[in-house]
Amino acid sequence: MTDTARRQTDRSASTRARLLDVAVYLGFTGFAVITALASEFATHRIWGGYAAIGYGLAAVHAVVLVGYARRAGLPRQWFHSRWFSVALATVFALLAPLGHLVARRLGGGDWSDNPAAWGAQPEVWVIERSALLLLRDGSPYLDVAALDRPPVVDDYTPYGPVMALFGLPRAFMIELGADNAVALALTDARIVFALVAAAGALLAWRLLGRPPMPIGAAQLALVSPATALTFAVAGPDLAVLGLLLIAIALAARGNPIACGLTLALVVSAKLTAAPAIVVLFILVIVRHGWRAAATFAGALITGCAAATVPTLLAEPRAFVENVVRFPLGAAEVASPAASPLPGHLLASTGPVGHALALALLGVAAVVITGWLVLRPPATASDAALRIAAGLGAATLLTPATRWGYLVYPLVLLGAWLCFREQRTTGPRTG
Repeated sequence: MTDTARRQTDRSASTRARLLDVAVYLGFTGFAVITALASEFATHRIWGGYAAIGYGLAAVHAVVLVGYARRAGLPRQWFHSRWFSVALATVFALLAPLGHLVARRLGGGDWSDNPAAWGAQPEVWVIERSALLLLRDGSPYLDVAALDRPPVVDDYTPYGPVMALFGLPRAFMIELGADNAVALALTDARIVFALVAAAGALLAWRLLGRPPMPIGAAQLALVSPATALTFAVAGPDLAVLGLLLIAIALAARGNPIACGLTLALVVSAKLTAAPAIVVLFILVIVRHGWRAAATFAGALITGCAAATVPTLLAEPRAFVENVVRFPLGAAEVASPAASPLPGHLLASTGPVGHALALALLGVAAVVITGWLVLRPPATASDAALRIAAGLGAATLLTPATRWGYLVYPLVLLGAWLCFREQRTTGPRTG
């Protein structure tokens, strides 16, 4: 191929990539506009207003880059990087609405029955309350059976004991009697979630040798509406994902003890990520042998026991009611998880639809299990892809679910795109 032909091919590929960026950001903009206009939650509407600006600016910038890519011989500046579009989306769809909502929350609104008064979604203040209960009573869970009134949804804390740790900064401020607005704002649990998520992603990236970061990975994992909305209004799932990425990287690098302990933190915070246990166990076997896998399993079990058993012994009834019965729909109050995803839509048609949704979920589990057996993961990217498939299928097909859980497969698909550029030593047996 001649130099001229090569340059023309490169420009054509560059143009196609930028046209795809335009389509992606326009799609994100549409979602943000609909959210800003139609959501029942003030937090979501505020996010949608900011995000529509950010995604719209990113789309305009991508259009400019399409024209630039078709013209040869022009000097390249920082403005002409596709990363500038990502930066615009990050500032307006993540950082700006988070700052607005953290400040809004200082005016009150927690525990209100009116969603228009909220400055954060209920999981934020529920987790902060669990941290306060942990400090005061040694257990992060309310015993709803001991209340002098009928329980309501926000009395339940459907997370593992580790999740309470993210609320400790705010709990310490409350216990110290601090009423300084700056201190309360900086200890908002969403900021803790965001810091843990960012630190986890950065550490995983460094552990895997700093692989190149494709733009598509950033669009999926960082600035997609699933991530951006979660970042601004809630955030616990992002912290869990940050820790999960570290566990994936540690499994690939051959650190079974650290991997097992990190994964113990993940599943002891939120059982949603439990399918990762099987995938990472197989990855450790493939890459580092059965002895390392046994070490991983031992560290995982020990970590889970250390995180869970003290709380279980302190308040066994409250633990079972909050962590087991409520998510399963067996508590006195039903879980509000009911996003219009395929599994829920099928289940809402009646008993036959509910059975069909469970059957499809079972089929998906069998297919993914077969994939794991026939094509076991051998790299961090393999593991991220398989966990993404499992959590994506569970989110789409479980009868009671939330659309926000799509952040798990999307972030993990972004990690797959990034991690597949990583090169490590090959697998060994033993």
